[in-house]
Amino acid sequence: MANEIKTHSQKSTPAMTATVKVLCLCLPVFLTACSSDNTSDLQEYVASIKARPKGRIKPLPEITPYETYLYQVSHLRDPFTPFIAQEEASLEIQDSGLHPNLNRKREELEQYSLDSLTFVGHIEKNGKTWALITAPDKVIYRVLPGNHMGSNYGEILAITETSILLNEIIPNGVGGWTEREASLDLSE
Repeated sequence: MANEIKTHSQKSTPAMTATVKVLCLCLPVFLTACSSDNTSDLQEYVASIKARPKGRIKPLPEITPYETYLYQVSHLRDPFTPFIAQEEASLEIQDSGLHPNLNRKREELEQYSLDSLTFVGHIEKNGKTWALITAPDKVIYRVLPGNHMGSNYGEILAITETSILLNEIIPNGVGGWTEREASLDLSE
């Protein structure tokens, strides 16, 4: 039995050969049947499309010639030099004498910028008007004229029912200092 190994050969049978021959003969007949010359309706449609009046395409707009611009820089400022004029640069050396008092002890509200502080009310007692200020840390502070607040060395000049008037000392941009008036209005 060991010598008898059954192999399945792929021999073609006579029935398979006959089927292949019939298909080879019938295929050209089927293909010629599909290619009939009955295209008269298609030719009529193409002729009707070609007989329609042709549309007009608008002409292209006329292109205006480009006008060149000559850039002359002899009378303009050089963009690569500093914007501050030479006269203003000499002001840097001169000092107006105005300086913030850096020797005094800074007050609690000077650690916050003025726009982060909120004027929430005022109290009058014994002829003095106290302003109530809320800081970003959600603590309410009392201030009098003469106190300082804001990060620009702002000194409180006056307190009214609707606003606090301050005098700030800010850098002038050329190494010195200048004064600026500011106010903090009552929030609603």
